[in-house]
Amino acid sequence: MHTPASIFLGKAPFLKLLPPLIAGIILQWYCPLSLHVSVAACSIAAIVSFSFRFLPAYLRFRLKGIQALMIALGLLFMGLILTTVNDVRFKPDWLGHRFKQGLEVGVTLLENPVEKNRSYKAIAAINHLVSNNNSIPASGQLILYFKKDSIIKQLHAGDRLLFNKPPQEISNSGNPGSFDYKRYALFNGTTHQVYLTANDFVQLPHRQKFSFDLWLYNTRNTILGILKKYIHGPRELGLAEALLIGYRDDLDKQLLQSYSDTGVVHVIAVSGMHLGLVYWLLTLAAGPLLKYRSTKKLYTLVVLSTLWLFTLLTGGAASIVRAAVMFTCMLLGKQINRNASIYNTLAASAFLLLCYNPYWLWDIGFQLSYTAVLGIVIFYKPIYNLIFINNKLLNSVWQLCAVSIAAQLLTTPIAAYQFHQFPVYFLITNILVVPLSSLVLIGELLLVVAAPFPAVAAFTGAILSKAIWWMNAIIENLGQYPFALWKGIRISTFQVVLLYIFITAIAVWLLQQKRNGLWLAMLSLCVIMTCRVLSFHNAEKQKKLIVYNISRAGAIDFIDGREHYLHSDSVTMADPALQKNIFQPSAVLYRLQQIHNPSYKNNRSFIFQKQSVLLVNGPAETIDVRGKVALAVLSGNPRLYIADLIQRVQPAQIVIDGSVPAWKARYWQKDCDSLRIPCHNVALKGAFVMNL
Repeated sequence: MHTPASIFLGKAPFLKLLPPLIAGIILQWYCPLSLHVSVAACSIAAIVSFSFRFLPAYLRFRLKGIQALMIALGLLFMGLILTTVNDVRFKPDWLGHRFKQGLEVGVTLLENPVEKNRSYKAIAAINHLVSNNNSIPASGQLILYFKKDSIIKQLHAGDRLLFNKPPQEISNSGNPGSFDYKRYALFNGTTHQVYLTANDFVQLPHRQKFSFDLWLYNTRNTILGILKKYIHGPRELGLAEALLIGYRDDLDKQLLQSYSDTGVVHVIAVSGMHLGLVYWLLTLAAGPLLKYRSTKKLYTLVVLSTLWLFTLLTGGAASIVRAAVMFTCMLLGKQINRNASIYNTLAASAFLLLCYNPYWLWDIGFQLSYTAVLGIVIFYKPIYNLIFINNKLLNSVWQLCAVSIAAQLLTTPIAAYQFHQFPVYFLITNILVVPLSSLVLIGELLLVVAAPFPAVAAFTGAILSKAIWWMNAIIENLGQYPFALWKGIRISTFQVVLLYIFITAIAVWLLQQKRNGLWLAMLSLCVIMTCRVLSFHNAEKQKKLIVYNISRAGAIDFIDGREHYLHSDSVTMADPALQKNIFQPSAVLYRLQQIHNPSYKNNRSFIFQKQSVLLVNGPAETIDVRGKVALAVLSGNPRLYIADLIQRVQPAQIVIDGSVPAWKARYWQKDCDSLRIPCHNVALKGAFVMNL
């Protein structure tokens, strides 16, 4: 007897194949297994599963549970294998394995150097290492930081460079709650970085060799050139570039934050919405090909090739690749007269993408893209059917509202976990901005097509500039309204799972009229509230001292419960980038809210929780404190010797903050090691956190 669940899974077989693959990917990342073991186990599972085909039908039926288990185990170990082989560190010729002191590194620029505040930045692919004029194959990617110089502006994507400075592995700041940049870079195949001056590298002769990636990059630059020529205003240009092809280097950071705060950042993060518009335009343009049987296949070829070209031009982010795979499945299904289940299409696209790059599982765009589409598929019709509207215009508005609410239902737990905030006015901003952004995107596509006709392109660009200005103004004004953003949300992975259980249970209760769903929802809600109460209770009892890892600056945080006092200079305190990337994540992690001043003798000597803390930013003879101190924080660039310091004070622990030059930090570290004094250099070991 077939149950509704078995019938549903029969129409969506990839829903059964996807979970074990995901489990294998997660297992390999957190509990890595040898590749040989994974291959052997996967092979055994595959052989056992295949051998069931040779059994009698009645025996296959009786043992179908074991066969299903073998298939699941095979997919699990397949996930382990894919995760291993996609890790650049696993390759025998990876830079980390091959590089030795004194070797030169040959690279190819993958992009034009982009100007930053203090340097130029570019991603480069590693080609080879050079030792005594001998070339050693090497692989991987690294970040090049160039000292600002006019010669750097002459470098372009595809240029080959040779330098002799040793690359450094990318490391995290180690600041509490901060973004795991090292893992993010690794998932994108980048593991090292190096800082170069104009004298540290030479440009090798350019080899004229066709590269599809380089052609795509040059095409992107051509499109950017068109936008820069006809879109007026730096903020309008930056948003136009991000909206069309996902180029964010010119995007105003404050404007980007406004879009994020109001819940419409998805309109400038190239995704399925953008590809859907392109698909709609393609169906209008290529629609006549469907009238004739002989050109139906040509229609599919034209639409798919254009969709994938647009996908690659936008950088191939996980969210838009997901949409491209789904459209491909839909179009190919229509070619063979099969309309697959949308759930199966979603699961199949996720399965294929994770086989291609298992690390997309941790990509926020990948997560939000699938949860948004799944939310729309499940909840759009029930929400839309709640209200019947006869007026066509109002009905269109309600349709957009229903789509926004449905998408928000399943994306909220992930967004709250990743970004620690919730846009209260998301419904209003989506109603106003989504239609306008769609028109702007269509206008940008028309602008690119009309580029050979300057008069038409100039007129189109002027209209687009004004439309983008209005869109930006709407977002920034709404972002300033009271209670526009719920900030400081901190939830754990366990609470995210509980939130999805709560949403699923409520849906089962409301849509299928099953009372068990209500009881499960109430139970999960009670557990969530218990977790939050315990979290706040623990936060009230915490007592910590943090020395942050900040480049060329120092900051000490004294935390007493949810109150804290941040000691730093006014420039560091006022820096919006440091506030966003260092101080705010720490405040969210520890649930900090109020400023509290600790007891201190002067601006350099503090008493916190009966522990003495000494800030040393001058010569030893200027220190007016004597005796033992719990912690001495060395800051700035003073003329100081550790031996002189310990003659005046006896620190139990020394911390070197980020404002100390690297060469001086190394000398102090050596002195501390020789004197057997515990020393923590935040630039090397990350932020220093002391629990009191």
